[in-house]
Amino acid sequence: MIALLSGACMLANRCVQAQATAGSAKGFGYDDVVQQAMALAKQPFDAESAKIPAELSNLTYDSYREIRFRRDKAFWREGGSDFRLLPFHLGFLHNKPVQVHVINHGNAIPIPFTTSLFEYGKVPVPKSLSPALGFAGFAVTTNLNDPKVQDEVVSFLGASYFRLIGRGHRYGLSARSLALNVGGEGPEEFPFMRALWVEEPSRDTTELVIYALLDSPSVAGAFRYVVRPGRVTDMDVTATIIPRRAIERIGIAPLTSMFQAGEGDLAQRTDFRPEIHDSDGLTLQSGSGEWIWRPIRNPKALRISSFGDKNPRGFGLMQRDRDFGSYQDLEARYDARPGYWVQPQGDWGEGRIDLIEIPTVNEAFDNIVACWTPNAPLPSGQAAEFRYRISALSTTWHLHPYAQVQQTFNGSDIEDGVAEGKGTKRFIVDFAGGDLAYYQSEPDRLELVATTTAGAITTKILTFNAPLKGVRAIVDATLPDGQSAELRMFLRARNRTLSETWTATWSVPPGDAAGPQSPKN
Repeated sequence: MIALLSGACMLANRCVQAQATAGSAKGFGYDDVVQQAMALAKQPFDAESAKIPAELSNLTYDSYREIRFRRDKAFWREGGSDFRLLPFHLGFLHNKPVQVHVINHGNAIPIPFTTSLFEYGKVPVPKSLSPALGFAGFAVTTNLNDPKVQDEVVSFLGASYFRLIGRGHRYGLSARSLALNVGGEGPEEFPFMRALWVEEPSRDTTELVIYALLDSPSVAGAFRYVVRPGRVTDMDVTATIIPRRAIERIGIAPLTSMFQAGEGDLAQRTDFRPEIHDSDGLTLQSGSGEWIWRPIRNPKALRISSFGDKNPRGFGLMQRDRDFGSYQDLEARYDARPGYWVQPQGDWGEGRIDLIEIPTVNEAFDNIVACWTPNAPLPSGQAAEFRYRISALSTTWHLHPYAQVQQTFNGSDIEDGVAEGKGTKRFIVDFAGGDLAYYQSEPDRLELVATTTAGAITTKILTFNAPLKGVRAIVDATLPDGQSAELRMFLRARNRTLSETWTATWSVPPGDAAGPQSPKN
């Protein structure tokens, strides 16, 4: 295999290959990728160099799915490592070539493209494709769930997207290396990977090191990803971003997910499945230490929620509901989708965590984005570094000792004999865990703290929820026409906080005789 790779050096992209094989005396590493990014940022963006042959870009969705990497050709099969490298074929929407390299003994060696690495099914085998064509990205497999079985643990495919999973997970939400102008005025810009490097693992390697060179009209960037597979799969990310021009709105550690319908969304259901989503909430820990849960919803119009902060301790999109009965989907298995938890390393300064929710009627399209947006623009030509850890989780119970939100509903009081009126809404939130079971014999010692930024809280009810060994909080709120409000509620006993803070926004459109909009999760 090394001979095969070595023979490809002369066939790779000249600019990338020349810098990739040079490296330092200690071998190719992250500093070399940063140097490439800085050199790239000084040049005008080259859109023409990333085009692929029409016979690949014209592939349909179904024909592209016919093309699969041959598992018997996986790299590192014979080296004794538990890792395997499987490149992705270019084609269909994946039309930006990525030069993929293996770093062996400090030397970055490009992998040449050849059709012999792939099975094409019913698709005619392409002719006369250059060995320097590149790939769409790659997947890495390892013994994640069974010592005898190779399962995917991480993949890089499309723009700057990547995904990672832990033990027992199915692929669900995605992460991105960088987001530009997401949720801002004008079109979003999608940086893409021009090159990827992977350090060849040894027999005893338990982590995988990957580097990436990113490019876009506005920025160039260097990234380092260190992947540690396991029950919880962790990835340490180092990002160096060099703007070609001043960047006003940049998304750091962006997460992308899908939410079509949750437990309170009767109107959103289009078939027999009760819920359809990859994630059901945004969880975050502010710089001051407060834990917050925001239910995700499928809004009627684009909605952006911002959580201003300084040096946040963490944020993520989670799939807390892991009951198969909530989804009833034998193929998608939404109950097995992971959550992603981002922990900043070092101080990120002042900014905000943005949650962007886009209306959708189709589960095939992602409509949820969460990211950190710094307040200060990034100046042109000035490198900025961000470091963080992203973890693929099944649960958030280990993150903090407080009771957590399990379900959110909204509805009327008709069954209680009090009809919900215009500008009035009832919010029902179930909390469980933490120390709530301790108060089962004396629930009166619990206090429900609820606030609103506009309108008024008219009713607060707290009831012990025996099936959950927790409590159900009920809040009625009123709001004048044409106003919006943010509601917050949490539990405490005396002055001791017992739960994370639930928060949601709702609004009453001007002259809306049908009643207010409300959270739908």
